[in-house]
Amino acid sequence: MGCGTSIATEPLAQRKETDDTAKVPSPALTIKAAILIQRWYRRYMARLEMRRRYTWNIFQSIEYAGEQDQLQLSSFFSFMLDNFTHLNGNGPDLISQLLDPVVDPWLDRESCYNLIPVPESYSGPRLSFPLSVSHTNTLLNAFKNQQALHAKYLMQLLYETKKLLRHMPNITHLSTSYAKEITVCGDLHGRLDDLLLIFYKNGLPSADTSYVFNGDFVDRGKQSVEVVVLLFAYLLLYPDHMHLNRGNHEDHIMNLRYGFTKEVMQKYKTFGREILQLFQDVFSLLPIATVIDGKVLIVHGGISDQTDLNFLSTIERHKVKSALRLPRYDVNEQDVRSSRTRGTDSPRPGNCRSHRSQKTPIQRKRHCGLSRQDSSSSSSSSSSSVCSPRSPRPYTAAADVLQVPFLDSLSAVPPPSPPPPPQHQQEWKQIVDVLWSDPRPQEGCSPNTFRGGGCYFGPDVTQRLLLSHHLQLLIRSHECKQEGYELCHNGQVITIFSASNYYEEGSNRGAYIKLGRELVPRFYQYQVSRSTRKLTLTQSVRAAEGSALRALKEKLFAHRSDLMSGFLQYDNGHTGCLSVSAWAEVLTSVLRLDLPWCTLRPHLARLTADGSVEYQSCFEDMNPGHPLPQVTPRLAETLFRYRTNLEIIFNIIDKDQSGLISVEEFRNTWRLFSTHLGVDLDERSIDDLARSIDFNKDGSIDFTEFLQAFRVVHQQQGSARRMGD
Repeated sequence: MGCGTSIATEPLAQRKETDDTAKVPSPALTIKAAILIQRWYRRYMARLEMRRRYTWNIFQSIEYAGEQDQLQLSSFFSFMLDNFTHLNGNGPDLISQLLDPVVDPWLDRESCYNLIPVPESYSGPRLSFPLSVSHTNTLLNAFKNQQALHAKYLMQLLYETKKLLRHMPNITHLSTSYAKEITVCGDLHGRLDDLLLIFYKNGLPSADTSYVFNGDFVDRGKQSVEVVVLLFAYLLLYPDHMHLNRGNHEDHIMNLRYGFTKEVMQKYKTFGREILQLFQDVFSLLPIATVIDGKVLIVHGGISDQTDLNFLSTIERHKVKSALRLPRYDVNEQDVRSSRTRGTDSPRPGNCRSHRSQKTPIQRKRHCGLSRQDSSSSSSSSSSSVCSPRSPRPYTAAADVLQVPFLDSLSAVPPPSPPPPPQHQQEWKQIVDVLWSDPRPQEGCSPNTFRGGGCYFGPDVTQRLLLSHHLQLLIRSHECKQEGYELCHNGQVITIFSASNYYEEGSNRGAYIKLGRELVPRFYQYQVSRSTRKLTLTQSVRAAEGSALRALKEKLFAHRSDLMSGFLQYDNGHTGCLSVSAWAEVLTSVLRLDLPWCTLRPHLARLTADGSVEYQSCFEDMNPGHPLPQVTPRLAETLFRYRTNLEIIFNIIDKDQSGLISVEEFRNTWRLFSTHLGVDLDERSIDDLARSIDFNKDGSIDFTEFLQAFRVVHQQQGSARRMGD
């Protein structure tokens, strides 16, 4: 036994010595393992970065496609306004007031807000003018606690802002000799949390902390009113240290689509229209550029090869109410407006609303009708949008009369007046270029076909403008950047964007710039989100990627018929399969989105064993939300495609914001809209649809419920989950 024990013990000791030796690898083996880990990590990060980039491309492409849709919708609004005085036949409606507002003598009186009663139960902030620091602090605390500002104080604030801006130049000149540092912020888009975080990190506006906010304060976000109220309040408090440039979203036509109009009407149902008109006036008076120390130019969008700062400084900027419509100029303009002005002797109710009989929401619904345009207003019917979407071709019956298709009939209207003089067109285009343009790496200047408005300008265009005006740097906003900022054109152009999580939670950082006397920009980044901080980089990319792909799949669903027609042109044998290149070509031509379709293919469609794409698999995991039995697939697809546009139009028709519109209004407006877009739909289908969605048969439609039938339900998220694998 002793012998056995000694024999057993000796191998164990040898084995322990061998294990200890194995724990210390050779230097060559260590280096090899490190190289393998490094290669794996680099491949992993490269794949992650590729996913981030195409996710970003999806978001941006869909955003710019929406802006092109907005330009087309503004053309539709112009079409209605140019040819029909009043859609409802008895007084100006919201679209007429916003696109071509009448002069309201009551609203033009600064004392009108004093007629608005403030109930004793109101517990929100109360303002008196001139504002003090305590007022702005009260506003900050109130908005943090989700309190709203009463309509009386909001209207008074807007009047005071309008009074101040009226005396400001088109181009504001600042000097760092008075302010040691100037902070430049980009788009906020109604993100109150981003604004509050900027103030927390950088300090509240004061004589020691100067700011330039470079446009796009409103739209998209849910707290645009609060954002713009704070900015205007600090502008009034520190007019020498708070500076605001106009952006392309300080535009009432853009506000119709991207949420600000709806937000105001929901938050201020009693005085919403008056407040919107005041916002429209204030927005048109915002300066269009800022220059720091004669060396740094700050504009919202960019420039073109025609941009002339000296010329811009002479423009009457308040005449450009919207960059999407060429302003109307006519020698008889004052006569036209006076003929459409409401009489000053008209009785005005105590709540400051236009006089109208008291009716129930159902009774208040009026049928759409066509009233012949008055000859006195025909002289102001010329308009233009940034692009020229397709519109119905007028039928000419005589030299002095146009036959315009309206609903199911033709109506004679006076012809449009001659276009504005070249001088006015040049003024308008200069402002459009400054608000809408984007830089690009290629030389030269060309129309911005991606957005549909403004220009693409190259480094040579930047160089020429900077040299001609003795500048050294151009700061602009207008484009969301993943890191919150981006440099291009050899560092001469900086894009700054201050709305974090713009597309999706974790999609991008916000940033601002600080400029001292040396004019060397210093960048500060941030991201507003408690949940995002807890996510790893992989989880953050996966969440944004899934959201982007869902939005892209909805785009596929909305164009299903057109895509299938394109696929079948390549698939002569009706095999249901196409080559990857042919599949990608159809998607590009139909959707007009510049995306890496071959890279995205694994998330959108299946491959067969021979490497072909089963193109019908693009749609198999999507279905309408609650399809209505009377709706044909073609009509359902069309309604979904123009869902946003229809929502805008019906919100305009829904004057009292009750959520109800009449069946006849639904029927007539959709016919007009489809005529303008050239959409060929069976009118019987529209009539059947209108009757079917009058659920309680009271002659009204709950449009919110109706829209729920035309959304996409993603029944499978398998492909989205595979992306994170």
